[in-house]
Amino acid sequence: MDTYSLLRQFADSWMLLALFVFFVGVVIWVFRPGSGAKDREIGNIPFRNEDKPAPADSPAKTPKEA
Repeated sequence: MDTYSLLRQFADSWMLLALFVFFVGVVIWVFRPGSGAKDREIGNIPFRNEDKPAPADSPAKTPKEA
């Protein structure tokens, strides 16, 4: 059996199973209990520790203007 056929059979069987198990593990890890609070905390990182607001002449729009 040549190398290509051997690798192809491996990819079609065991590698497919391994990648599926990895995918299911990642989904379970993301939706585990208690991860919501950590995700919200990480999502708010850009809004932390602001010393002062943006200057008045800044062209950035506020959420009410958008």
